[in-house]
Amino acid sequence: MPKLKTHKGAAKRFRLTASGKIKRGHSHARHILTKKTNKRKRLLDIDALVADGDQKRVERMLPYGRD
Repeated sequence: MPKLKTHKGAAKRFRLTASGKIKRGHSHARHILTKKTNKRKRLLDIDALVADGDQKRVERMLPYGRD
């Protein structure tokens, strides 16, 4: 069987947990931060889990996982 290629865009955005779930970051946390409240910026910094509907799609893009 040929090797599968990792989707490099997905590899930069997603990370696997020890139990196999996929973590993601939040958007809107990179610039124009002065108008956002401290609470909003703090909550944007916390990683979230990928939605159930997208889980399989992301798993296909990362065939070998990611550290």
